[in-house]
Amino acid sequence: MATDGLSNRTTGGTWATPTAAHNHVPLVAYAMALGSGVVWSFGAVNAKLARHADAWQYLVWRSIGVVVVMEILNRRRGDRGSIAVRAYRSGRVMVLANVALMVASVCFIYALKTTAAANVALLASITPLLAAVLARVFIAERITPVTVVAMAVAFVGLLIMVTAGGSSGGTSTLVGNISAMTSALGFAGYAVCIRSVPKGDWSPVLAGYGVMTVVLCGAITLAEGSTLLPPLHDIGLALAHGALFIVGGTIMFNTATRYVGAGPMAVFAQSETVFVPVWAFLFLNERPRPAILVGGGIILAAVVGKALVDASANSRAMAAPVQG
Repeated sequence: MATDGLSNRTTGGTWATPTAAHNHVPLVAYAMALGSGVVWSFGAVNAKLARHADAWQYLVWRSIGVVVVMEILNRRRGDRGSIAVRAYRSGRVMVLANVALMVASVCFIYALKTTAAANVALLASITPLLAAVLARVFIAERITPVTVVAMAVAFVGLLIMVTAGGSSGGTSTLVGNISAMTSALGFAGYAVCIRSVPKGDWSPVLAGYGVMTVVLCGAITLAEGSTLLPPLHDIGLALAHGALFIVGGTIMFNTATRYVGAGPMAVFAQSETVFVPVWAFLFLNERPRPAILVGGGIILAAVVGKALVDASANSRAMAAPVQG
């Protein structure tokens, strides 16, 4: 939604259903596409700076921020019903999307609390490739040779990262790395849900997964004998993460998808992956080891390269004359 941007690693939106791309793409649309990932990336700093709240406490308050803002926006749209309730009354696929997004969100924040921010962001960038595999298994989407090559290259980067050390000023743990990869798998599952009903209204999912996360993480917190009220400083950071960075970045992303194609959007959204290590270096004194940056760079190159090739192929297909 760094953030686990929620939609930055998918091909669909969670507030507005994308419309057909315009022939002329406004410059502001590109700026919003790029800026959405930057906005999401600030969430990692918040999660790290909330040092007295554990992952479960932080997730409770971050999710409250998401749900409250989504309900307010829903009312402003003229809907008198609860958007969170609609998330559980819109069919099994949306319920599954809620679960997938909750898993991704919980694992992302847990990873941020247990390993270096750069590790989390770079490992999470494998989401588009995992989504391609899941889409093949569950909705019979074809895996192209380009995707196979990209997955092979990314796997090399993945091996380098998980076997490397941590960061100066940060930590790197096996459980944290596994949690980051599980987060990527959750986001990929969410992406497949969206692809299965591409013209559906997925706006309730943010609120739906938020309610689910509050219940789960609240129960875990109480079961561990902890309080649901960490220091106000940490509560404020968590609320800002959900209300500003997640919802704000998502609205920017989904607005841009109305004009910018899916391929370019996948590239622009990687700005989150790029900026998380930057903020971690500037504000958290985390200095990733060279091996982490090399492995993460390989993964990022595989993802961006695949998106660029796909975008180029789509452009050629649209430009080709119609035979008849």
